[in-house]
Amino acid sequence: MSTLIHATGLTKLYGNKLALDQVSFEIQQGAPVALVGPNGAGKTTLFSLLCGYILPTKGTLNIIGHNPGSSDLFGKLSALPQDAQLDPRFSIAHQLAFYGQLQGLSNKQSQAEAIRVLELVGLADVAKQRSDDLSHGMRKRVTIGQALIGKPQIVMLDEATAGLDPIHAREVREVVANLSSEATFILSSHDLTELERLCSHVLHLDKGKLTEHPTHSDNNELEFGFITLLLSEHYPDVEAKIHALAQVSKVYMSQAKEYVIEYQKTATPFDIVILQHCYQQGWRYRQLVNGHTLENQIFKQEQV
Repeated sequence: MSTLIHATGLTKLYGNKLALDQVSFEIQQGAPVALVGPNGAGKTTLFSLLCGYILPTKGTLNIIGHNPGSSDLFGKLSALPQDAQLDPRFSIAHQLAFYGQLQGLSNKQSQAEAIRVLELVGLADVAKQRSDDLSHGMRKRVTIGQALIGKPQIVMLDEATAGLDPIHAREVREVVANLSSEATFILSSHDLTELERLCSHVLHLDKGKLTEHPTHSDNNELEFGFITLLLSEHYPDVEAKIHALAQVSKVYMSQAKEYVIEYQKTATPFDIVILQHCYQQGWRYRQLVNGHTLENQIFKQEQV
């Protein structure tokens, strides 16, 4: 697995305002990577540095062996802003072919490339239609196709499912998951559940500082494991009743109706044990996750 992006000590100042503070990370070729953080955390600044739109005040950034903004990265890195729009005056195929020509493809090559990327996002049948004829979700998929023109190695998507209903958001997630063998995606989103489904690696920015998290803890070789249980309702004495189980070493409520449980591994899978316990107690549950949820990893209280 090759390293696509290597950042060391990235710092960015806007006057006296510190937007990024000694940010260091690596991104490997492969599964999508999530970039999360509150508004003003530095996500847009980091995206802009990766694209070569701005330069860091301090630190180094290497992308596929080149400096950001280098002509050698042309066609190898693409970025799709949240508010990307399609021109309603032209057909989808015409617009995508035009973007292909901007990347140096011939007229014939650009037309073929337009159809190729539409097939990748499952929309080859709308090639002759205009954007106003498409649903919001379909337009978003077309713009993702636009970001795939020229077969870039890195594709950055900013809030790819923002404003979409659940059905169209799922369609976009499926597109990204299916195309992960075509390119390495870097996804910026406020929806942690969505990112947890797609990404194996998370970059969390807060006030310009970076922490990294795996989305699923790999503790198969450890003596202890974790399970996150989300109940449907509030029930009395939940922590005490879970802690009474023989395998449980620690339990705490991470947020309303959600409990993180540390347990000792035995021959009997603990997820079966906790589900049986829920049934015996008459508890209805909404979700059971092996390990910490992404949200708990980022915002957890120091209780475990």
